[in-house]
Amino acid sequence: MEIFKLFLIIGLIFSPIAAIMAFIITYEEYRRHYTEKQKPFRIAINSAIVTFIVFMGMTILGGILLARILSAN
Repeated sequence: MEIFKLFLIIGLIFSPIAAIMAFIITYEEYRRHYTEKQKPFRIAINSAIVTFIVFMGMTILGGILLARILSAN
């Protein structure tokens, strides 16, 4: 169970960083294609939320799987 806590901490640190980077990259790219500011902002927020969920989910799943593998041995 200790390995799961480690993975949870890693996920809580790096998932927000990934989400922020996804927001910045998406916003900078889409703001060139739209004249109004609201549309690229919404797209970038959606991209950041999906990135956070995916990264956090992968981290939690990896922690669960690794904890089970290590506890089986």
